[in-house]
Amino acid sequence: MKKRMGTVVLMLACVLPIVAEDKVEKVDDRIHQSAVVMREILGMPDGIPRDLLNKADCVVIYPSVKKAAFVVGGSYGRGLITCRRGHDFSGGWSAPAMFALEGGSFGFQIGAEATDFVLLVMNESGSRSVLSSKVKLGGDASVAAGPVGRDASAETDIVLNAEILSYSRAKGIFAGVSLEGSTVRSDDGANRALYGSDLSAREIVREGKVAPPASAHELLSILRHASPRHIVK
Repeated sequence: MKKRMGTVVLMLACVLPIVAEDKVEKVDDRIHQSAVVMREILGMPDGIPRDLLNKADCVVIYPSVKKAAFVVGGSYGRGLITCRRGHDFSGGWSAPAMFALEGGSFGFQIGAEATDFVLLVMNESGSRSVLSSKVKLGGDASVAAGPVGRDASAETDIVLNAEILSYSRAKGIFAGVSLEGSTVRSDDGANRALYGSDLSAREIVREGKVAPPASAHELLSILRHASPRHIVK
């Protein structure tokens, strides 16, 4: 048993430096990949219902989360969050803050298959939670599998009661998926690499202390086109 644990620790030690090392070089690419994911999902007939996106305060995107990243069955993904500006979330989409996802086994992942995740933060309580610290989904913030399809009803009890709605796409299949037990947190190193200073996710997306980087223009354009205004519940 000790030998096995030693092997796992050694493998993790090999993975973790790679995770930290590539943040500076790849953060812009992560933003670009997030834009690709959002554009493709919004273009699917069975994608995210548009009225749900209109009601969302924030959107979190994790492109290409790999189940095998931590060897022992856990998952680790890096993505971003953008929220509507203004104290009442009535403004345009904010500069992105980089975010991380950590958790156990996700149902739509097979082996080392990469999975895209999109989370809609549906109310101010949810946005306060995800922007405050490391948040456990299903514990610190309620999460539910989101309905799919452009004509899907946004008035079900699950939708109305959840702070966060979550979706996944793997092998071309897009569906609502529960991420209970996973955690989301600010990716501080990537934010530092992107903006050149230590800023919290709240300072970036809610307080507007920085302008969007050039690499975020494509993503913000996609979101502005898909959901130009917030529809208050």
